[in-house]
Amino acid sequence: MIVINGESITESTLPNLEDLEKTIFQRLLNDSQVYSYDSMEELRFEIALRNNIVASAALMAQGEARFETFAGSQGNPAYWNITEAGGFLIRDDVNSSDAITDIFENSQFYAYECATAILILYYHAILNTIGPKLFNEFFQDLLLYSWHFDSDLVMQSVYTYYTIPGDVVYFKNPDFNPLTYWWRGENAVVMGDDLYFGHGLGIKDEAYIIEFLNGTRKPDATKPAYLSDYVARPSFSHLAKLFSQQNRRTKHQHPVIIHRKNSISLDRYLFYLYRSYLPNQ
Repeated sequence: MIVINGESITESTLPNLEDLEKTIFQRLLNDSQVYSYDSMEELRFEIALRNNIVASAALMAQGEARFETFAGSQGNPAYWNITEAGGFLIRDDVNSSDAITDIFENSQFYAYECATAILILYYHAILNTIGPKLFNEFFQDLLLYSWHFDSDLVMQSVYTYYTIPGDVVYFKNPDFNPLTYWWRGENAVVMGDDLYFGHGLGIKDEAYIIEFLNGTRKPDATKPAYLSDYVARPSFSHLAKLFSQQNRRTKHQHPVIIHRKNSISLDRYLFYLYRSYLPNQ
């Protein structure tokens, strides 16, 4: 259900949408959860950003970037320095928009794990939604590592099996083989038409991803891999309001949580992050 300024809307409210945009709108409209917006522009922003997340995932799937553990992270040194933990720290002499774009245009130089891939997709989709000028103003000193996110990119975790294109789901592999620990799970973008994009796997259906993960379990495994009810998504309404502001403000960045566990969910990363703010942690 969609509510704008306290008024519910119908499918006829936005008649001239492209195919995927229409699917996104209908999924929002038909959800039992209420999606509340202050303006029609906020709703249009969410639809556009979700559409661009899917487009960025499709572009990454077509590229040559490899799946790797943190230890094997690789990037184009013209834009990124690789940290000791395997993160990507932007050089101070380049624009954020150019550095993110290079990951897609020169994908053969890059290797990263699946949580990092999601943040790359988010930044690329936001860049394509708001343009380079605003993007460079809001997202400076980028560090790509697991689920570490810029404080302007407010992340939300929800539990539901009702997904919308642009959402990120988590395929969990509870009995993963310790020798291939990076297949403990797979973060995957909901593409629509029952398809998902997972870095290292490509665009596949649910059955394929589960079968693949089952093939990476430890020899005495008893628990199969499964699609969890955990969904990650940015706060679209927060971003819409943020980018409409005329004045920038000083922001506090979250600490980088170095956990060295490949392919974790946002839910797990947020647990580590929130714990770091507790006293005596």
